[in-house]
Amino acid sequence: MKKIALFVSALALLSACKSNTKEGDTTTESGTDTVAVQEEAQATENHYYGDSITEDNAVSATELLALMQGKDSVNLKLTGIATSSCQKKGCWMKMDMGDGKEIRVSFKDYGFFVPKNLNGEQAIVEGVAFVDTIDVPFLKHLAEDAGKSEEEIAAITEPEISVNFTANGVIIKS
Repeated sequence: MKKIALFVSALALLSACKSNTKEGDTTTESGTDTVAVQEEAQATENHYYGDSITEDNAVSATELLALMQGKDSVNLKLTGIATSSCQKKGCWMKMDMGDGKEIRVSFKDYGFFVPKNLNGEQAIVEGVAFVDTIDVPFLKHLAEDAGKSEEEIAAITEPEISVNFTANGVIIKS
């Protein structure tokens, strides 16, 4: 008998609790605008490429050169703004290092790609930063992948010593 009384009480409570939303109203009982919450969730959606990584302990890409002082390579996680990516496959991307410098990020074993339209998204990459000399044929190949003009490609005549990054995992925030 007690069970039936409890069930009837619970049923009465449930039927007494009504949503305070009306048709077309997107405000929940807590007062939160559900459309705004959905838009915010979509605005901060993360996209993962390669190995599973987290944002924890990521260092700003603007600090990379200081971290590399006296070292040929450094294993780390960087965060920064993706400024561009390969227009053909998404097989590399560039990140802003500040002061007009960029770092080219390639992907371990050519094992994954990122979107071809990156420009201004927040990115987190985990892997190895290293100093490398890039020869002229490869620089021309990169320029072609980036959609540079014939004149811009022809103007590449010197190898380039730069800091590069090989990522085993990438997060793109959109």
